[in-house]
Amino acid sequence: MDPKHKKLLRSQRLFLSEELLVDDMIIQYLYQEDILTESHLEEIHSESSNRKKMLKLLDILPTRGERAFHHFIQSLAKDFPWIKDKLLRLCDEDNESPPPSFTVQCGVPDHILPTVPTTQHLNRLAAQLSSEWKSVLLDLGLSSADLYRCCADHPLTVQSQVLAGLVMWTQRNGRQATVQRLLQSLQAADIPPSVLQQVFV
Repeated sequence: MDPKHKKLLRSQRLFLSEELLVDDMIIQYLYQEDILTESHLEEIHSESSNRKKMLKLLDILPTRGERAFHHFIQSLAKDFPWIKDKLLRLCDEDNESPPPSFTVQCGVPDHILPTVPTTQHLNRLAAQLSSEWKSVLLDLGLSSADLYRCCADHPLTVQSQVLAGLVMWTQRNGRQATVQRLLQSLQAADIPPSVLQQVFV
């Protein structure tokens, strides 16, 4: 079964187990289409409640090859058309474009990416970073000694320490110190894009 279909069935597991009746129509159709075997039917029938029967069917389906999802959807057509429609709609949504890139989520215009961040950019960024700032600067290539120096030279505020580190990075790397490179380190440190939305405008 296609990984995205497996994922869909897993994400809808509780919904399906509550909404669907594992009547003979569904499992007999799947048996007729050679998706379920006789031993599968016995396994499903041996469960004590409809919910457990449905969960057992959902355990079995992903192991039954490429055709299993398609035939499961078809088995719902007669008695559960609204569930069939919902699953197909979720499937289509999953096929749509992937989520926007980190740079797009941060609201950074493309023409800024290859440029060196301005002092204003760095100042805004320093104001946004908190405990993650050291991992960002280490990822940018500064050493622990550099970070110690930033802290020693600017003992009063974290913002000043961060700004000193960012300025040190741009001075050392010149034109290689681009916004794009900075964003890579911010992404690596799991900084949420929402934090960065006003930084590079």
